[in-house]
Amino acid sequence: MTFFTRPQLPMSRYRPPTPPSSRYITAEGEQRLIKELKYLWKVKRPEVTESVREAAAQGDRSENAEYIYGKKQLREIDRRVRYLSKRLDDMTVVDRPPGDTSKVFFGAWVSLVDDDANERRLRIVGPDEIDTDHYISIDAPMARALLKKEVGDEIEVPTPTGSHFYEIIAIEYLA
Repeated sequence: MTFFTRPQLPMSRYRPPTPPSSRYITAEGEQRLIKELKYLWKVKRPEVTESVREAAAQGDRSENAEYIYGKKQLREIDRRVRYLSKRLDDMTVVDRPPGDTSKVFFGAWVSLVDDDANERRLRIVGPDEIDTDHYISIDAPMARALLKKEVGDEIEVPTPTGSHFYEIIAIEYLA
């Protein structure tokens, strides 16, 4: 009897690149990212830079925890600033409803009801502005299933626990 064994792969630091995410963002999401960028660059970074300067003035930097932690914070802030700057340059702001507001498109508020008569209201937004309760990414399976559907349509959303079915009961675009 033979058993299937996986071939041993060499350990490496390589990670495959993440699939590209959608480049759309709502006007509110863009403003939130711009506000975060300004805060990091104008407020947070100068504060951390000053604390690093004070910690460096205390002497030996190799054993100075405040200095090491401050430098780590600066790297994280700089990484986030670079990401936000690059991401904001590449984004397309969707600031008006589509021509056909009877169908689900980017930026729509969609009210759904499931098989157990539980209602749920979601907004389809860009991947940079999602939260766990009401905003879902346009790249999410549920959003993909909702796109171009109308009120009264039923959708099937595949999940790890099995498929879930929903009916669209309302579509709304807020100005």
